[in-house]
Amino acid sequence: MIYFIILIAVIAIATYLVLSMDVFGAEPKGKRLERMLKSKNYKNKQFQNQSFTPSFAEGYSMPKVMFDFFFSKKDPLLKPLHIIPNVQTDLKNLPEDEDVFIWMGHSSYFIKIDGVSFLIDPVLSTFGSPFKFFNKAFEGADLFKPKDIPNIDYLVITHDHYDHLDFPTVKAIREKVGKVIMPLGVGAHFEKWGYSPEQLIEEDWETVVDLKNNFKITFTPARHFSGRKFHRNNTLWTSYVLETPTKKLFLGGDSGYDNHFKTIGEKYGPFDYAILENGQYNPAWKYIHALPEDVIQASIDIQAKNIIPVHSGKFALALHPWNEPLQKVTTLGKKKNLHILTPKIGEILDLNKSDQHFQNWWE
Repeated sequence: MIYFIILIAVIAIATYLVLSMDVFGAEPKGKRLERMLKSKNYKNKQFQNQSFTPSFAEGYSMPKVMFDFFFSKKDPLLKPLHIIPNVQTDLKNLPEDEDVFIWMGHSSYFIKIDGVSFLIDPVLSTFGSPFKFFNKAFEGADLFKPKDIPNIDYLVITHDHYDHLDFPTVKAIREKVGKVIMPLGVGAHFEKWGYSPEQLIEEDWETVVDLKNNFKITFTPARHFSGRKFHRNNTLWTSYVLETPTKKLFLGGDSGYDNHFKTIGEKYGPFDYAILENGQYNPAWKYIHALPEDVIQASIDIQAKNIIPVHSGKFALALHPWNEPLQKVTTLGKKKNLHILTPKIGEILDLNKSDQHFQNWWE
């Protein structure tokens, strides 16, 4: 019994020490927590989706999903057999008069419009997890490093999962960032990591924030979840409507399909560009990650003129072939006459040219 108690104590201490590491961030407290408690989206000690959202779809359970993930036979194309094609674009020396979108793999991308720069969900580490032995980036997909990032007007975070909010990256680029835009609660992580409260724009769904040069951004709903430790949904997740003097963009963030897409389309659409998450899906978790056919319907719902699919091409977080998301969404999109844009990692997408076409580089 004594040895058993000692063992439990050692495990408890080790767990505490591990979870105290900077990478895990911080729990919201004080005035930040008071703001969260006043949110209509915060109930029963956690943030809620607009619709009932179970962790797993009907017919699935945690044991079944975990068994399939770790013990089922893996698809031979779960990870690419060759280096991911990419283009080494110098972000620090882009022409001032160009409006560009540059994908960095997974859900990380850079946007520059009318001289204002945005960096969204940058994960520029070799691993998309808290530990360097899990979720390794595909070769070629880890092209961009924190040193490649220029001074940024706005760092934009959709939620605090490790494949969207990467501690080593945001720590390394801290001196290059003007303001950070994020949903409620996420600021606790940033303050622990050395960002000043004055840098943080931390808001709830439906909040409109005026940015520099007559830009504005609106926090809009998504259907997902959050959390960096055991406690889920203690911070909010979000999508965004980014309006510039010349363009309107939808930044989708992680989201399962729901009627919020149609609501956003009716209220804010049509959109010149929609960047939508497409990848790392499974029927088991369709309520929190859209399946390819859901991405197509969401594109129609929000009235998107051009769709840029992301959330693939860098990590294997689901059991589908690494290139299946792009294969499916482009095939399904063609049937619906949607204009889907699929640049390589690092390849410049000119936001002023609506007739662009890109190679099926994943084939």
